[in-house]
Amino acid sequence: MRFCLPLFILLFTFEAFSQDSYDKESGIIASKIDYPISLDGVLDEPIWNDLDWAKDFSQFFPSDTSLAKAQSKVKIAFDERFLYIAAVMYNLGPREKYVSTSLRRDYRGEQNDGISFVLDTFNDKTNAFQFGVNPYGVQRESLIANGGMQSSDLNLAWDNKWYSFAKIYEDYWVVEMAIPFSTLRYNDGAMNWNVNFYRIDSEYNERSTWSPIPRNFNVINLAFSRKLIFEEPLKKESTNLSLIPYAAITTDRNSLEGTSNPVKPAFGGDAKIGIGPALNMDLTGNPDFSQVEVDEQVTNLDRFEIFFPERRQFFLENADLFADFGTQNIRPFFSRRIGVDRDETTGQNVQNPILYGIRLSGKLDEDWRVGLMNMQTANDSERGIVGKNFSVAAVQKKIFTRSNLGVILIGRETLNDNDGLPLFDPEQYNRLIGFDYNLASADNKWTGKFFYHKTFEFENKEKNSAAHAQINYNDLHWEASFSYSNVGEGFNPEVGFTPRTDFQRASSRVTHQFFPDSKIINRHGPGFETEILWNESLGVTDELHTLFYTSRFQSLSTLTITASNRFTYLFFPFDPTRTGGEPLEAGTEYRNNTVGFRYVGNPRKVFFISARGEIGEYFTGNIKTLIGAMNWRLGYLANISMNFSYNNIRLPEPQNDADLFLIGPRIDLTFTKSLFWTTFVQYNNQIDNINVNTRLQWRYAPVSDLFLVYTENYFPSTFASKQRAFVMKLNYWFNI
Repeated sequence: MRFCLPLFILLFTFEAFSQDSYDKESGIIASKIDYPISLDGVLDEPIWNDLDWAKDFSQFFPSDTSLAKAQSKVKIAFDERFLYIAAVMYNLGPREKYVSTSLRRDYRGEQNDGISFVLDTFNDKTNAFQFGVNPYGVQRESLIANGGMQSSDLNLAWDNKWYSFAKIYEDYWVVEMAIPFSTLRYNDGAMNWNVNFYRIDSEYNERSTWSPIPRNFNVINLAFSRKLIFEEPLKKESTNLSLIPYAAITTDRNSLEGTSNPVKPAFGGDAKIGIGPALNMDLTGNPDFSQVEVDEQVTNLDRFEIFFPERRQFFLENADLFADFGTQNIRPFFSRRIGVDRDETTGQNVQNPILYGIRLSGKLDEDWRVGLMNMQTANDSERGIVGKNFSVAAVQKKIFTRSNLGVILIGRETLNDNDGLPLFDPEQYNRLIGFDYNLASADNKWTGKFFYHKTFEFENKEKNSAAHAQINYNDLHWEASFSYSNVGEGFNPEVGFTPRTDFQRASSRVTHQFFPDSKIINRHGPGFETEILWNESLGVTDELHTLFYTSRFQSLSTLTITASNRFTYLFFPFDPTRTGGEPLEAGTEYRNNTVGFRYVGNPRKVFFISARGEIGEYFTGNIKTLIGAMNWRLGYLANISMNFSYNNIRLPEPQNDADLFLIGPRIDLTFTKSLFWTTFVQYNNQIDNINVNTRLQWRYAPVSDLFLVYTENYFPSTFASKQRAFVMKLNYWFNI
């Protein structure tokens, strides 16, 4: 805190003078209409004959210094129920084909042709809705958080109901959209929003935006937008309701334990209730967190836990309000902790049924956001699991143009297993309080993160806090980041993701970019990053220093060459192969050198490869690593990929040598915009397993699906079954 306080004062002073320096451009007007719009791709309604269109798109890639070669135009109108958007995307001449990697909703990737509309409905340049359509009418929608500073701030797992139609003409294509106002969150009586539109065109290898964005930032960055001005104030219905019930049947067999479960029905669902103009209440009862979604396997050579992202619909809206407190590997809240508990009979983590969940989140006004959540899991006496109650409260206050202050309170209580009073065991609890400050200047050149978190348990622990300070700078040629973290030995956020404690960490990263006048290379330049971890009792325990050079080509492919030096101190015995071999002793230390590369191929090609390789020293021996994917696209009907991971580890006796393979072919077929079939196979010799997962999805109505899912795990040597399961799930989205 002594370190952070002067920085807080300095940055508040800095923001007061810099936040409003960005020159805002003029916007467009959304006209009020009183007649229906037919979504047919034919712009024959009177409103589309108006000349007031958003035009003159600027190029974002490969350059940002001129107007786009392939121009577009957008116009917006509204009535009492819908926001209507029309867009015309021109080509430089007649065109027969467009690139669409799939007909599945929520396409992603800069190789896809498409137009996207970003709606910052609270004018905070921090959170926004994104809706997109490609030339074949495939939809995508997402939530943008944290100002869209990173591509990871785009959450495509969020779904909602809206309508669109696309039509291809000889030398242009057209999109018409109708977004129900009930889908959006905004202030009652709002007169304007911040908006931007961007187009990706594969033929000309061009990305363009209506409001110009410097090419050193992300194309979804919310710092650069213009105004959408409504002809009349928007009226927001006080309440709207969506019901999403499901019915499912499951059956499974575990050959390892000699158990099987007959066909078992399950019923439950979610509800989304709009409260006031900008708050949303999510309810869930007996939720099906089962799965029609499966995490793909990875080869784990790390000493710590691996982070997997949240995909469950209940947690997604305003997810950043809860999940973005803290920073990478020091997160106070991680929603995937809910619904998972320890089976005391086997020592394994297993899914634990969730009885109910309630979550209120959204905006109180343009400056204040609030999030409240409570969830209860069930008792399972056969597994020795006692139900847990999870409560989270988060409040965020906007500061200046784009920065904010936040407070989070988290509690995990354990039911009293004696079925008496009090309801919760007074000795089995874990609680946390945290304060975060997120810096984002108006021009996005300066960003940062500062926080202080503290945990509380029945047995008071010393050093039970974590603090972090980070400042980033980004302009056209230079990018720099510096951070410091201090995590106490007694810091224990049991509902969070903090794989290790008792360390201090200092890190920095500096890169420089050149933009040559070249038809081959778009940008290139060197970089250096370093991190050092230490604690009071042992001194330095980890170091990583990496020198790299990155080239990005006009084709969209990238190549990075790296040279690294790593120092590791082992706190506990560790088998470097994780294959059950003789572990290295605790208290030993190692310094290793490696060289490597990272390559991402041209995603516009029908066949392209992405790969990462490394060779060099590994603890007491050597390692050769090759990880990547081969991708083959058959139009938009099929995507076939082969994911592979190979680690060749050679260690002196008594440690094991190892050749670790993880191979996973995947076939994704999109027969129509509503019928999909995905199958993948994963062979992982590190855990001696073959996994097969196949899923058929029929989207029979908007955001309503029938899933048929079969999964099985085998022993590779005999193909004898370990576990198998079948799931059939039907859900429907009602708007009331």
